[in-house]
Amino acid sequence: MHKKKRQIMARQKIKPLFLRYCFQFLIPHFSFLILFFACQSAPKTPDPAVTETTSIPLDAGASVYVVANVKEARSILDLLPVEEMKDKQTAKMLDRTGTAAAALYPAESGRRFQLAAWGDYPRFGAGLAFGFSRHWKKQRSESGPYWYSAAGRLSITLNSKQAYASSWKDDTLASPLAAGPGVEYPAGFGEFSQGAPLSCWFIDPAPMFNRILESMELDLRLPAERLLLNIFPEGGKYRAELRLQFPNAILSRGITAAINLARNLGGLTNPDAAAPASLMAVLLFSNPPEQKDMDLDIQSGLLTEEMISLLFRMFLLY
Repeated sequence: MHKKKRQIMARQKIKPLFLRYCFQFLIPHFSFLILFFACQSAPKTPDPAVTETTSIPLDAGASVYVVANVKEARSILDLLPVEEMKDKQTAKMLDRTGTAAAALYPAESGRRFQLAAWGDYPRFGAGLAFGFSRHWKKQRSESGPYWYSAAGRLSITLNSKQAYASSWKDDTLASPLAAGPGVEYPAGFGEFSQGAPLSCWFIDPAPMFNRILESMELDLRLPAERLLLNIFPEGGKYRAELRLQFPNAILSRGITAAINLARNLGGLTNPDAAAPASLMAVLLFSNPPEQKDMDLDIQSGLLTEEMISLLFRMFLLY
């Protein structure tokens, strides 16, 4: 009898202890779980470094599209003219990223950049960092919830393996996810970019090239439809592989002859020339071009950090 009474009293003591445990430990951690699952809104798309893919989940309309092995190309990514990518949360995200694809938009678009990243992101850290920061507010859109920072002009959404970010010039509220199926690689980009830490393609490079060539007083125009570019670190500087894509092989052959003629004139790599002209000389005239049907391949000379940054800025401004 006494034994049974002691068992009942013990159970009565356990009940309040259990409830106190729930409120002190389980309930706060349950809120962490809510934050974590709230972040599980980013769709999963193939990693370009792992799966053979022909597109990236970014919106159309950019001047430049970039695909990078982040660990190998981090020093190059830091040169992109995108201050928002230096945001504390974005920097932490890049530290955990293996592959990234970015779109840089022209000045008149009102948009700055869009980023898709593949990596290994902390299960609880992401939700906690955003959820307990006064700078980040949760927003909802047709494509799902995302986090927005008015101070940083950044929108971010992520899951444990993939993240998206985007930024506008003003305080536009918009999901960082692509509105459509994504952007297709240009012809030959998959093969051209193999082994490069950072590769990109520039849309309609002709106007920018031609204005600078005219300022150099060269009777040369480059009616290229697209520029593909690989960038490699080399001894504290950088070297680029260029592929200019023309509408036909006849035009490509003519441009090859014109570039060789300009190189033979000499004086094209004057370090005292204006920055855009000096950059163009190092890019186009350091080495002889190689025609490949409708394409023209060129190896650049050595590029400084300032030249890499200038190259991207010029395409965003022209």
